[in-house]
Amino acid sequence: MIDQELLKILACPKCKQPVHYNTAKDGLVCDTCQLSYPIRDDIPVMLIDQAEPISE
Repeated sequence: MIDQELLKILACPKCKQPVHYNTAKDGLVCDTCQLSYPIRDDIPVMLIDQAEPISE
């Protein structure tokens, strides 16, 4: 899991809004852009081209 202090300062690279864990806690979600950024080896991959659209 990501350190809580780091999670507080992480922002979506596209819109600069805060991100939060998804339900499975294997990615970070931007509600504004409706994107999910993966977490690999406990490191968030905050690259727009690596983000997945949130499916509802």
